[in-house]
Amino acid sequence: MKHGVVRIACLYLPNGNPVGSDKYPYKLKWMSRLLEYSKERLKTEEPLILAGDFNVIPAAGDVHNPAAWVEDALFRPTTREAFQSLLGLGLTDALRAVNDEAGQYTFWDYQAGAWQKNWGLRIDHLLMSPQASDRLIDVGIDSYVRAWEKPSDHVPVWADLDLETA
Repeated sequence: MKHGVVRIACLYLPNGNPVGSDKYPYKLKWMSRLLEYSKERLKTEEPLILAGDFNVIPAAGDVHNPAAWVEDALFRPTTREAFQSLLGLGLTDALRAVNDEAGQYTFWDYQAGAWQKNWGLRIDHLLMSPQASDRLIDVGIDSYVRAWEKPSDHVPVWADLDLETA
C-alpha cells in the first residue's frame, strides 16, 4: 500500500518584463520572498515540492537560442542567480536530477512557429526538498500535448514518487 505525505506548493512567478520597468524589481522581490518561504518550509524536514511556472530559464541548455534571451527577465544573470539560491538551500531541480540533456523544453511561444521549429525554453520546474527528492523515481515533460488542438503554450512536467515509508 502506498502512503506518505508530500507538500506541494504551486506557484506562478512573475514574468518581470520589460526589464527597465518596475516589473523586474517586483520579480526579484517575489523571488526573494520565495527564498524565505522555502527556508522556513525546509525547517520542517517534510517532503516539499515547489511546482509551477517559475518564469526562469536556469541555463543556456534550457533555451533554444540563448543569445536571443540575454536581456530578457527570464534569463538575466540576476534572475538565474536567484533561482540558484533556491537550489543552494538544498532543493533539487527534479528534471535535472534524472536528465541533463539540453533541449528539454516546457514552453513554446505561439508566434513564429516556435513549436514546429522546437524553439522552446524550460521555465516550468519541480524543485524538491531532500525528503522529496529521496523519493524521486522519474520525471518527465509531456511535450506532446503542445500539439493538441488549441493547446497551452506550456506543457505538463510530472514526477513519479515512491511514497512508501519504512
